[in-house]
Amino acid sequence: MVEVVIDSIRISLVSQHRIVMLREMDNDRQLPIWIGPCEADAITIELQDVKVARPVTHDLLKNVILDMGGKVSHILIKALNDGVFYASLFIDINEQLHEIDCRSSDAIALAVRVKAPIFINDDVMDEAGILPEKDIQEQEQTEGEPDPGSLDAFSDFVDSLDLDFDDE
Repeated sequence: MVEVVIDSIRISLVSQHRIVMLREMDNDRQLPIWIGPCEADAITIELQDVKVARPVTHDLLKNVILDMGGKVSHILIKALNDGVFYASLFIDINEQLHEIDCRSSDAIALAVRVKAPIFINDDVMDEAGILPEKDIQEQEQTEGEPDPGSLDAFSDFVDSLDLDFDDE
């Protein structure tokens, strides 16, 4: 199992979906998971410590678990089948661990509320994990000499602009 933290929540420019980026604790590798806007808001509300007037669904779930004497031990994103992530909540009740099937987005929203660790099955991370691409400036800094061709197309475009704003 690989322990991860929430790196960011990104907005898709082509749909209403959001992407939660989970980053390995000791590595740059990330796991992108597409989630709905409601789940993204639920995660963001907690991460940004936004106070809401009434409990949202994930707060309700947290309160039910705690009031019944349970504690969320951890969550595990355990499988990826046909592009769908499968997750489990692990709840400790009287030192007995219960595994409950759930959507990964709901598990993450609950985990941030109860400060539970988030884990990903090694096979899932190996299959769907990505390494973020370095931007041009970062590549130039790590490689030493800048690549003279790296910005040629952009420079040519800027040079071709007619920026004469004189009234005709």
